[in-house]
Amino acid sequence: MYGAGAGRPGVNGEPLLSVQNLTVDFATRHGRLRAVDGLSLDIHPGEIVALVGESGSGKTVTGLTMLGLSRGPNVTIGGQILFGGRDLVGLSDEELRKLRGNELAMIFQDPLSSLNPVRTIGSQIAHSVRFHLGVSRAGADERAVELLNDVGIPHPRAALHAYPHEFSGGMRQRAMIALALAAGPKLLVADEPTTALDVTIQAQIIALIERLAREQSLGVLFVSHDLAVVEDTTDRSVVMYAASVMERGPSADLFERPLHPYTWSLTRAVPRTTGPRLARLQAIEGAPPSLIAPPSGCRFRTRCPVAFERCVEPPPERRRDGGDRVFLCWHEEPEAHLAALAPKVAARA
Repeated sequence: MYGAGAGRPGVNGEPLLSVQNLTVDFATRHGRLRAVDGLSLDIHPGEIVALVGESGSGKTVTGLTMLGLSRGPNVTIGGQILFGGRDLVGLSDEELRKLRGNELAMIFQDPLSSLNPVRTIGSQIAHSVRFHLGVSRAGADERAVELLNDVGIPHPRAALHAYPHEFSGGMRQRAMIALALAAGPKLLVADEPTTALDVTIQAQIIALIERLAREQSLGVLFVSHDLAVVEDTTDRSVVMYAASVMERGPSADLFERPLHPYTWSLTRAVPRTTGPRLARLQAIEGAPPSLIAPPSGCRFRTRCPVAFERCVEPPPERRRDGGDRVFLCWHEEPEAHLAALAPKVAARA
């Protein structure tokens, strides 16, 4: 299926979080590295929005910056991250600490390195509950049992006393989700939450995140490079390349009919899970550019199959397709140019 989240309730109205022209610069010994360049996106209650792209495109830095976790003496952040009437970029570290875990939470890629190995699962969840909600020790333990049960961990009361190394990868990820949800946050950043899991466990974790978004009106930023998961799971997608947004729009439309040459190239480099399949997958030639000295004009032009003279200077214009789709390209109708390059499509057996 395409865009399984498209019918999820509660995705209209005012956004829960609105990112406007976000920039994140790191000062390095080789010069300024712009890891995020002018990103804008909205997330509504109950909506799952994906950030997709190759490694190094700026996806994880975006998620970390939303929670104030990319701050440092060599980091400069610009733009706005509006949440609950406040601009998170302008908040102090202390104000952000009060929000993290309470209203904003994150699931990290590797739960084994994120969970404390010398404390039980139950004590870590209960500590978060007590810190954010101010309940008694007994009340925090009961809340921990409820959370472990909600994320599908069998025998949750016994699981309170288990250490992270005693859980499988899928169970640790569920425990990480329970910890993230301890104080009932409104926004969840899921950074590659299924990367190290087998396919069966991946499906279970994705179904869990979908259910939580639906039942708790939880806004989710889903960071991933797995297009099949994104296509089947999310409401809208934002495609990043070399720190910039190349295209954004409803996931079902975006992957069925990509408008930007980079999105088009991504969809032809991975197997499809539904619909007609490509007779031959096509790798994207070359490698992403340096973010310290990116190419002039369109950043994808050095790898783009339909690049032409105008792509060199200046940066391309942002275009709309007449609906909810936005893409960054000098071609007014890149589909027409890409169609001539499309490999043959084979009927699925």
